[in-house]
Amino acid sequence: MRFQGFRLCLGLLFISINAEFMDDSVEVEDFDENSEETDENELSSEIKYKTPQPVGEVYFTETFDSGRLAGWVLSKAKKDDTDAEISIYDGRWEIEELKENRIPGDRGLVLKSRAKHHAISAVLAKPFIFADKPLVVQYEVNFQDGIDCGGAYIKLLADTDGLNLENFYDKTSYTIMFGPDKCGEDYKLHFIFRHKHPKTGVFEEKHAKPPDVDLKRFFTDRKTHLYTLVMNPDDTFEVLIDQIVVNKGSLLEDVVPPINPPKEIEDPSDKKPDDWDERAKIPDASAVKPEDWDESEPAQIEDSSAVKPDGWLDNEPKFIPDPNAEKPLDWNEDMDGEWEAPHISNPACRIGCGEWSPPMIDNPKYKGIWRPPMIDNPNYQGIWSPRKIPNPDYFEDNHPFLLTSFRALGLELWSMTSDIYFDNFIICSEKEVADRWAADGWAVKILIENANEPSIFKQLMSATEQRPWLWFIYLVTAGLPIALITSFCWPRKVKKKYDEDVDFKKLDICKPQTKGALEQEVREEKAALEKPADLEEERKQSDGEIGEKEEEGEPEEKSEEEIEIIEGQEEGNKSNKSGSEDESIHIGIKCIHKESMKKLIYILLMPNEIV
Repeated sequence: MRFQGFRLCLGLLFISINAEFMDDSVEVEDFDENSEETDENELSSEIKYKTPQPVGEVYFTETFDSGRLAGWVLSKAKKDDTDAEISIYDGRWEIEELKENRIPGDRGLVLKSRAKHHAISAVLAKPFIFADKPLVVQYEVNFQDGIDCGGAYIKLLADTDGLNLENFYDKTSYTIMFGPDKCGEDYKLHFIFRHKHPKTGVFEEKHAKPPDVDLKRFFTDRKTHLYTLVMNPDDTFEVLIDQIVVNKGSLLEDVVPPINPPKEIEDPSDKKPDDWDERAKIPDASAVKPEDWDESEPAQIEDSSAVKPDGWLDNEPKFIPDPNAEKPLDWNEDMDGEWEAPHISNPACRIGCGEWSPPMIDNPKYKGIWRPPMIDNPNYQGIWSPRKIPNPDYFEDNHPFLLTSFRALGLELWSMTSDIYFDNFIICSEKEVADRWAADGWAVKILIENANEPSIFKQLMSATEQRPWLWFIYLVTAGLPIALITSFCWPRKVKKKYDEDVDFKKLDICKPQTKGALEQEVREEKAALEKPADLEEERKQSDGEIGEKEEEGEPEEKSEEEIEIIEGQEEGNKSNKSGSEDESIHIGIKCIHKESMKKLIYILLMPNEIV
């Protein structure tokens, strides 16, 4: 067993050493920046990018791979209720490749300006009419420099007679707004649609419930992410990021405010009566202030038992000018005034400085301003609310999927971060068409990004730059397996001292008995049952005789049966000392079957008494 354990330890050490050498080789490759750049360029050149081509019916597609903004219109509008300096949509757009993980031939639309309004739009190949086909909207976004405050959402502009893309601004009528948005620590993924009231004709925005996933990494990892919206004719919707569902629900149940208004509303003409009493508690008018209630006592008083500490310096200031401070060389007294050294705590004031005053303590006599206790208001009528009346604008729309048709796609954004990358827009009616479109575009980007992902070692090293305490975690994590393997393979030998005089004795489990002894025991039991009193006297007499013989020192004559028992006991003791397993088993069997033997002898000696 020891030899097998030793071989196991050697095997573990061999595996760990090989793993260390393998890690070392990986680390050397990671530190070689030139090899990294070469591998990235080789990988990008090996992948031959081909502009995605739609397969199936589509309403709009755009890859920007041509390098031109053909069909796109820059807005010339101005925002209302905004300062003239920032009201103009003068944000700049460019068509560029990605900053990182570039793919030759792949380009996208990039928002280039900070702290400016941007607006650009394009007309669909044909308007989308909500009827019996699903709506699938999909595009890519990459926050190449992260994002401080800004959005990357799109608007599907309503098909109205007054739609003019050159006048596209924040109040232009839209049907759906969809995409990521962030400001501060509030990360959002918008899905908003405008629902028309069938009676009043007023449009109202309906917001889908927020996703249940943490959206932060999609804004901060600087990777290209795929955003997909699916609306079905059965009034359900799905929102996907990177082809994974992050939000889904019903247009009737999972939007705020709900599609259908309440059947009853509060009567706007109803007014609360002047004598309506909403006070649940009122002061007790019959209560009287106690005569000994003193309102003049302050809440705190000086502690009269306090004593000024020894060493308190009354004439020393708490702060003094820093004696080591020096006037800066560029200090100009004409412009900066007279220079004064900064103040520091007075080192002499270890106990205290300045005028000493006793500390303040709570005043035991303080009671405050007396107020009567509050009692239940006998005239309490509850909180008043207007009466309910039927809602004159009530309607029931059980099919909210039938929204206003749209015929243009636009981006109307404000951002404090530049270089937001957009690519591969598609609007269609089949999810499979959008998936094939993503496989030819977004999937290639992900392949390059994953291949150029920094190794685990470099990620760990970069993490220590901001968090130096991680070195301790690394050392513990690396040292613990080594310590465990060492303690397992080479355990510390401990010498145990045993007392040489210890005599191991076997328990006297059972004494061997002969056949004659068993017969004698059976006879005694039978006699005890027949004549218990006589037997007791005989036993006493026999005990007395034995005692007399012992006192006289006369040797007691032993019967043949007793001699056999003694010899059997001596043989049993010898077998116990020798540790013979066969003898122990034999004695055990005798012990187990002792009662059975007694019953058998009883039957043989007295067969007539057995019933």
